[in-house]
Amino acid sequence: MAALSVVTANVNGVRAAARRGGLTWLAQSKADVICLQEVRATHPQLHEVLVETDLAGWHVAHSPAPQLGRAGVAVLTQEQPAAIRDAVGIDELDRTGRWVEVDITSPWGPLTVVSAYIHSGEAETPKQDEKYAFLAAMDRRLKALRARATRAKGHVVVCGDFNIAHHNVDIKNWKGNLKSAGFLPEERVYLDRWFGKDWVDLGRALGGDGPGPYTWWSWRGKAFDTDAGWRIDYVIATPGLAAHAATAVVGRASSYDERWSDHAPLSVNFRS
Repeated sequence: MAALSVVTANVNGVRAAARRGGLTWLAQSKADVICLQEVRATHPQLHEVLVETDLAGWHVAHSPAPQLGRAGVAVLTQEQPAAIRDAVGIDELDRTGRWVEVDITSPWGPLTVVSAYIHSGEAETPKQDEKYAFLAAMDRRLKALRARATRAKGHVVVCGDFNIAHHNVDIKNWKGNLKSAGFLPEERVYLDRWFGKDWVDLGRALGGDGPGPYTWWSWRGKAFDTDAGWRIDYVIATPGLAAHAATAVVGRASSYDERWSDHAPLSVNFRS
């Protein structure tokens, strides 16, 4: 049986996640591809952390943020990528620590894997303007990737922390966040556009009607204990690949003390 396993995780700082056992969890996940966000490390720092784990032999595509200790995305693959891109000709995406692509082979043809980290934003501030600029740039790149995959008879999977809850079932306290970044109508319209015929939101398609399953809970208060979360981490795929998706599972820790990030990893298994 042909199979492929993809895991995405906002690690909330890869060195902190390693200390809390996060990299051990990822190494034991039996994934073929691991997408990371908020790596918050330089190239040497990331490799120094990985060499101490069972991920040491993996191939690493890493786009650090220009600002030290901020953002950063990576794609780890067991297979050597045919290509790695952290510059695609779009200023808002290029070498920002928020977008990296790799091309690999899959059982169903050529596959482009993206790890993306959309800005958190802040309503009615310049931070929100940056978020909208990134979303517009991402929209252009998704269209280009979709067209490229169609020409090559291949597929695309985009993984990451989108920092947007799509519908009411994707956020516990939706009524209290109608004017908050992450649940604004102007943000959610991008997800409406993407999750039509061109892309499939596998977390929702395979995760049931909701509410949840959520992927992010604040470190503060009782948010985790009461499951007052947000579903903001996504694995989205072009329809041909999505047709092979069998399961999507949120790796929610069993207790607050066992968390290694404020996000939980999302694992998607493809089979045929």
